[in-house]
Order: sequence, then C-alpha cells, then structure tokens
Amino acid sequence: MFELIQAGGWVMWPIVLSSVAALAIIGERFWSLQRKHVCPPNLVGQVQQWLARNELDDAHITLVRDSSPLGRILAAGLVNRRHDREIIKEALEDTGRHVSPDLERYLRTLGTIAAISPFLGLLGTVLGMIQMFSGIGTHGVGDPSIVAAGIAQALITTAAGLAVAIPAVMFYRYFRGKVNELLLDMEQEALKLVEILHGEREKD
Repeated sequence: MFELIQAGGWVMWPIVLSSVAALAIIGERFWSLQRKHVCPPNLVGQVQQWLARNELDDAHITLVRDSSPLGRILAAGLVNRRHDREIIKEALEDTGRHVSPDLERYLRTLGTIAAISPFLGLLGTVLGMIQMFSGIGTHGVGDPSIVAAGIAQALITTAAGLAVAIPAVMFYRYFRGKVNELLLDMEQEALKLVEILHGEREKD
C-alpha cells in the first residue's frame, strides 16, 4: 500500500486524507442517524401517558428534550401547550428548523469529498503525464522506467480518486434520503402531539 502511495506522488496524500475523513463521516452518520436515536417510536405515546396522568412537569419536559432530536421538537410544543394551536405549531416548526441542520451535519463535507476526489485524481494524472514527457525530453525514450513512472503515477492517482469518490457519492445520497425520511417522520410525530394537546386524538 505504501509503495502505491509513493508511486502516486504527493497528490496521493490529500486523496488518502479525504478517504479517511469520508470513512469517519460515514461511520458517524450511520450511528447518529439511527431511527431509535433520532425519532424514538414510543416518545409521543409516553408524553401522552404523562398528560393523561397529569404528570407532565418541567423535569419530564427536560427529559423529553434531552432524549433525541424529536424530543427537542416535542419539548418546544409542550412548553407552549397551554397556548393556541397555531402558537404550538409555530414553536414546533421553529425548533424543527434548528434540528434539521444537526441531522445534516458533515454531509456537506462528505459531498465536497465526493466532488473533489476525481479532480485530485485528474491532477495526479496530469502531473504524471508532465513527469513522463519531461523525462522523455531530458533522457529520450531509451529508458523505459522514466515513461513507466509517469504512467504509473497517472493511473494510480486516477484510480485512487475514483475509489474515494464513488462510495462518497453513494453514501452522500443515501444519507440525504435518510435525513429527509427522518424529518418527515418527526413532522408526523409533532402533528400527533398537536392533536393530543387539543384533545383531537384518542389514546392509541
């Protein structure tokens, strides 16, 4: 592996660093975007039980807020539960707008890695060609190792750039879709809470 990095020249180092960053982001997002961490399925039901038993106090609201991104949204509605329906919905929507960037954290970086990795590979290709023709101009075509080194650098950096870019694009699109699904689920759960607070929804 180290021999390949050496053969690819200095361009291989930013490609390697990009691959490490992409792997770290993919692992972190897989963990953080689990549905049980973002949108616990029984959270609204638990809140509904506390409301029915008249047990919902500041401590319970804090517990809900700290539980998950969905909890942050629901807590905003619970704090305003004695206000009109529109005020509750505005509080939920405002908090939702602040939660959304947290779900999309690092995705821009992953998208940037996916975009620049092929260009880094292309840069290595160009540098390899320059090295090859420079060697030919200086030493002629009698020494095949000069040509081989330039071609090797060109091919290695191109392959490395694509090897980083392809999975980065795939996971970027996957996580974008996952975030959209989670946001939709949280919106539905928030609407359930509004219905519960205004007595328009029976206990499940």
